[in-house]
Amino acid sequence: MSSKRILMITGDFTEDYETMVPFQTLMAVGHRVDAVCPGKASGDTVATAIHDFEGDQTYTEKPGHRFALNADFASIDPADYDALVLPGGRAPEYLRLNQQVLAMVKHFFDSRKPVAAICHGAQLLAAANVLEGKQCSAYPACRPEVDLAGGRFADIDVTDAVTDGNLVTAPAWPAHPTWLAQFMALLNK
Repeated sequence: MSSKRILMITGDFTEDYETMVPFQTLMAVGHRVDAVCPGKASGDTVATAIHDFEGDQTYTEKPGHRFALNADFASIDPADYDALVLPGGRAPEYLRLNQQVLAMVKHFFDSRKPVAAICHGAQLLAAANVLEGKQCSAYPACRPEVDLAGGRFADIDVTDAVTDGNLVTAPAWPAHPTWLAQFMALLNK
C-alpha cells in the first residue's frame, strides 16, 4: 500500500466518532490526514458531539472531545490531496454554506478522487451538486437532500456502507468497519 494524502473537512459539533476514528485509523495504516476547518488554523480545536441511538425518534447528542486540527484551512489546495473524508454530525449543516468548502468537495469529484462521507456528510455532497445519479447512504433524515440532489438514497443497515464509483457512504458511525474498509480499497486502486 502506498501512503496517500487525505483531506478531512470538519467543524464545530462534528460527530466525535465520525471524526476521530477515521482520522486515527487512516494515519495508523500509513496515510497522512490533514484535518481542517474554515476560519481555523493548525492547533485550533473544534468541539465534537457524540450522537447515539438509544431508542428515541432521532439520535441523542452529548458533548464529545475537543478535536485538534493539524492543518490550516486557508493554506490548503485540494489538488495536493489524493482523497477526501467528510464526517457527519451538525458541522455539515453550516459547512455547506461555505463556497470554498463546496468547491473543494466538487474538486474531488471532478478529479475522480476517492471521497468518504458518513451520516450528515451527505449534506455537503448535496450542496456541492455532486450526487446526480450516485447511490448515497446517509443518516435517514438526510434522505430528502440526497433525493433532491438527484442521488439515489441507499437505505442500508446502520452497520453497512455503499460504494458508487469514487464515493463511499454510510449511515452513521456503527458502519466504521465496512465504510473504512471500502474507502481503503479505493485508496489502494
